[in-house]
Amino acid sequence: MKKQQICILGSTGSIGTQALDVIRQHDDRYEVYCLTANRSVEKLAQQARLFNPAAVVIADESYYAQLKQMLADHPDIKVYAGKKALDEIVEAGPIDMVLAAMTGFAGLTPTIHAIKAHKKICLANKETLVVAGELICNLAKEYHAPILPVDSEHSAIFQSIVGEGDNQIEKILLTCSGGPFRLFSYEQLQHVTAAQALNHPTWNMGPKITIDSASLINKGFEVMEAKWLFGVPATKIQVLVHPQSIVHSAVQFVDGAVKAQLGVPDMRLPIQYAFSYPDRLPLNGKRLDLIQVGKLEFFAPDVKKFKCLALAFDAIRKGGNMPCILNAANEIANAGFRQGKCSFMGMADIIEKTMQKATFDSHPDYDIYMSTDAESRQIATEIMAGLS
Repeated sequence: MKKQQICILGSTGSIGTQALDVIRQHDDRYEVYCLTANRSVEKLAQQARLFNPAAVVIADESYYAQLKQMLADHPDIKVYAGKKALDEIVEAGPIDMVLAAMTGFAGLTPTIHAIKAHKKICLANKETLVVAGELICNLAKEYHAPILPVDSEHSAIFQSIVGEGDNQIEKILLTCSGGPFRLFSYEQLQHVTAAQALNHPTWNMGPKITIDSASLINKGFEVMEAKWLFGVPATKIQVLVHPQSIVHSAVQFVDGAVKAQLGVPDMRLPIQYAFSYPDRLPLNGKRLDLIQVGKLEFFAPDVKKFKCLALAFDAIRKGGNMPCILNAANEIANAGFRQGKCSFMGMADIIEKTMQKATFDSHPDYDIYMSTDAESRQIATEIMAGLS
């Protein structure tokens, strides 16, 4: 069997490192062709020494010389730097699949280049579909590039509909843990810290996504992602708070039957399924024990306390480039909260005001998305500065 060549966009992050563990467990099937990172140069060099890829890319060009020096004893590994290099490396002929695990808007352009190069896309960068879902889906169809979901929720939905053919979906049940502040009062939420928010109760994720999960805006992004991936309108997607994080999501069909995918919280499972579909491969790790779990609870989210989720639904209803505006404002607010520049509740205020001020376009194209992102970041930055 020819080994599948994999490019990991964002190999030093949570998804990237877990993907490398999957590859390590199945080194008879998979091989790393390229690893990329933004600034984590030491970790990238360490990974390169372990997996000996054909190439590595550091997005921040100021780290190029350092990375080159670190890998001087591995002359077979080509070292590149810059955003243009990211776009070009995904087009390399030997690559069979691209794991899009970069965080945020930065993942959009390289993913587009990978699609146009007819690569299989294992999508962990939800912002790609949040910002430009229609564009991405049209390109994937045009270039015959399959998109396999890596998010645990969307993998669960995908696993639930495999084998269902054209059977009609009545509703998607999209679960979330509720984050660390699920039981906090509105008053308590006024005073939470970034350190508290980064302490997720069940999942091990990067800082940006962990904060998004605490504010529940992440679940709004996932509604948008599900809408595009599965062709189901947002009105047929129900968000459920499920503190145990055992039911990763479910699908209700027109006959009332509900199919769900259950498992322990382990991102390696959806990563591996995206790599191996339609095959299921062995995976080392903890197994689900329902007796030990004991109970599975489900609640409606409180969109008054967690206003970011309500704003995400507003963006879905508005359509056009409004999800792009929402995403850009959130990236600024999220970073601001982690840096102590705004409060937890202040993130929603920044996002809402940016959505009110940024230029709306009902039929955006790629260039509009680029200008919208830049404009919205500038507006959000100014609004945040005005809060201090």
